[in-house]
Amino acid sequence: MIPSLVLFVLQSAVAPPKTPQPASLEAKADFFEKRLQQRHDWEGFIRNAELARPGDVASARLPPSDNDGLWTAIYVGAESFRYAVTKSPDARAHARRSMEAIMRLESVTGIPGLPARSMIRKGDFRHEDGVWRPSPDGAYEWKSDTSSDELAGQYFAYSIYFDFAATDAEKPALRAAVARITTHLIEHNYTLVDWTGKPTLWAQYSAEYLKGHPDEQSLNRVLLLGHLLTAAHMAEGTPDAARFRAEYGKLIAQGYHEDIARYLETRTEINYSDEEMAMLGFYTLLRYEKDPKLRAVYLKGLDQWWENEKREKNPAWIAIRDACIGKKESAADGELTLRRIPMDLIEWTVRNSARADVVMDKELERNGHAQAITFLPPDERPIMKWNGNPFVVDGGNDGHTEDDGAFFLLPYWMGRYLNLWK
Repeated sequence: MIPSLVLFVLQSAVAPPKTPQPASLEAKADFFEKRLQQRHDWEGFIRNAELARPGDVASARLPPSDNDGLWTAIYVGAESFRYAVTKSPDARAHARRSMEAIMRLESVTGIPGLPARSMIRKGDFRHEDGVWRPSPDGAYEWKSDTSSDELAGQYFAYSIYFDFAATDAEKPALRAAVARITTHLIEHNYTLVDWTGKPTLWAQYSAEYLKGHPDEQSLNRVLLLGHLLTAAHMAEGTPDAARFRAEYGKLIAQGYHEDIARYLETRTEINYSDEEMAMLGFYTLLRYEKDPKLRAVYLKGLDQWWENEKREKNPAWIAIRDACIGKKESAADGELTLRRIPMDLIEWTVRNSARADVVMDKELERNGHAQAITFLPPDERPIMKWNGNPFVVDGGNDGHTEDDGAFFLLPYWMGRYLNLWK
């Protein structure tokens, strides 16, 4: 039981109390890894835990979410980089288990190339949100209306697992799954089409759609071109590789890439979920594109996203940007953020807006919440994943949620792979 005095401090003070940090970031990663495996893995899917009683992890359950594919992808990336650094059999086994879960999202729908948002065994608990469909065999239910967030995470995970952790025996199945998703996009005019026969709300990348949604042009072009290059890379040595590269080349000939470097012209608001998608997309796009002229355009676009991101001191985006630009910048900021991520990832309510040392912005953020100009380190603000706004300094869930912690593991192990920190 948590003492009432501690609960008072957590809910009303400027920040939750500091918990002792391990002597090294690697020890911290090991602690997070063990906790994740103990209480955040559901058949390979990595999920936040809902706590029936504040702070009581014994009362936890792991319901599905809108973004099971994305959050699981973050963990696949983390474990794939951990395997690349350490050659740990456990890292490879964990990465494989969660990669296989992501692959099931595509097979469970019964529609080739259409991944689900999430899935459960029939009869398992789920919240009454969204539209759920039965799997062809009736054993599962899957959540529809899959978004671009999901595809961004899944292509990222497929590419990193394929390159760093997959065995030769696994690669044909990985290649085939990505080929089905990519073929689905191509055959439906660069759109993910749901079971209804209509496009999902957000996974639309066609020129026609983007003409009417200029604020999405930069991001969605990064994502689609990165998806095509990832598919071509994974299909190397097969007829699909030439087909996917030809599709990519056709879009380039149409100038599809040019809007990538016009993000600041078309941006109407700062969306931190979009930042997450963009950085995952830029990683695959710049990893596989070797043409100097195209890279110059893509790097210009990356710089425009970085204009806001650099103030966030986000270790994940620092690691991805350093990988893309081929040099080390801001590593000290990223390492400090990793050190300041609290050991306790329960989402206690935190309120900082009344602090004398916090300057609040006159403008509300996109969801109507107050945000600060002052940047607070992560152990003084609400627990959030990297798609959250780090300048929203009030928040939390009264201790009813525990984050899975993969948001720490990905940048840590990617940074280790890039020699940014130890």
